[in-house]
Amino acid sequence: MTRKYFGTDGIRGTVGQAPITPDFVLKLAHAVGRVLKRSEEHPTVLIGKDTRISGYMLESALESGFNSAGVDVVLLGPVPTPAVAYLTRAQRASLGVVISASHNPFGDNGIKFFSAQGNKLSDDWELAVEAELDKDPVWADSRNLGKARRMDDAAGRYIEFCKSTFPNDLTLKGLKIVVDAAHGAAYQIAPAVFHELGAEVVRIGCAPDGLNINHEVGATHPQALVAAVQATGADYGVALDGDADRLQLVDASGRLFNGDELLYLIASDRIARDIDVPGVVGTLMTNMAVEVAFRKKGVKFVRARVGDRYVLEELERHGWILGGEGSGHLLVLDKHTTGDGLVSALQVMQACAGSGQSMAQLLADVTLFPQTLINVRLQPGQEGWKNNPALAAETKAVEAELGETGRVLIRASGTEPLLRVMVEARDAAQAKACAERLVAAVKAL
Repeated sequence: MTRKYFGTDGIRGTVGQAPITPDFVLKLAHAVGRVLKRSEEHPTVLIGKDTRISGYMLESALESGFNSAGVDVVLLGPVPTPAVAYLTRAQRASLGVVISASHNPFGDNGIKFFSAQGNKLSDDWELAVEAELDKDPVWADSRNLGKARRMDDAAGRYIEFCKSTFPNDLTLKGLKIVVDAAHGAAYQIAPAVFHELGAEVVRIGCAPDGLNINHEVGATHPQALVAAVQATGADYGVALDGDADRLQLVDASGRLFNGDELLYLIASDRIARDIDVPGVVGTLMTNMAVEVAFRKKGVKFVRARVGDRYVLEELERHGWILGGEGSGHLLVLDKHTTGDGLVSALQVMQACAGSGQSMAQLLADVTLFPQTLINVRLQPGQEGWKNNPALAAETKAVEAELGETGRVLIRASGTEPLLRVMVEARDAAQAKACAERLVAAVKAL
């Protein structure tokens, strides 16, 4: 069945437009509550949010919707998405809820959910919620309404969790680290984690006003981090996105490392320490150079659909630990149940501190193939791009030109009305030219 509301990462859209309206979000929470009560008499859900101004409105709507179904609510305030996953598991709650549109601008927002085990929920669960949304609400009477309370120490608990993933015999003392929290959910937490592990911290993107989340800072705009690292003479730069589940890193020279490189670094460090890494999961977007490098090390590499939930599904299917995306969503399942930008950054710093090598040295045998990615906004009438013969013919021609030295990927975004056109080749000019040919074919639809 096709999901009506849920995308690849929950429900997301423009605030004030369906479905990101207070009336729908109240109905959504009520429907989720009804689904929870099929297996639990009196469920409890945790609700966290990022720093968007719309989070207040949506938090109130969720609280009312859950309470109206007889579900208790614990409000966490502004905390990263992975903090909600951790606290849901630690508190033995029934469900975790995050109000965030991740890396999107402040005018967007969304709702996503975590299971009691701190994992993303299945397509079947989302379909059950959508089916419940089509039914009339069943309001609880006064005796059976849910209650709400606030967890005042949510941030502190999560800070301690993050620190626990870093070895006790290592320290960040002597290091200067620029922390860019994208004016998002980790604006207080991320600097505290690195400071408490011994680092001197320089903050940028840590002054949210409700309207500036992800604006020219954070993992989607790493130029600010590069400039700050170079200006302050820092050893590292850490950029998170608005909900702190993705990561970009910069070294002292100002070189930017993406998620593909960081995934390889974490895996190869484990191999160097004689920890078994039977396989790693990437996505359809993962750079070919990483796949080639893993094969040289005898590590199996599998590509999942784009989206960390699909990476997780492949990891669980194979019984593996490590996976991720070039965007910086990294999964290290022996440390956390979901992607966590802070935990991933600490894994990289552990590798560098433990080996005495820099990120560049640890990645000396990986040179990424040039990629050109162009986003094309889909217009009305272009939804049938998959079956368009002109686009198919141009794609076939580009693939024939690239042969075994590159690849083409055209896919629809799961969170925005965009078509993502990606071409990868050993030659950057060729990748760019081929991508532009495909974009021209898309625009001609």
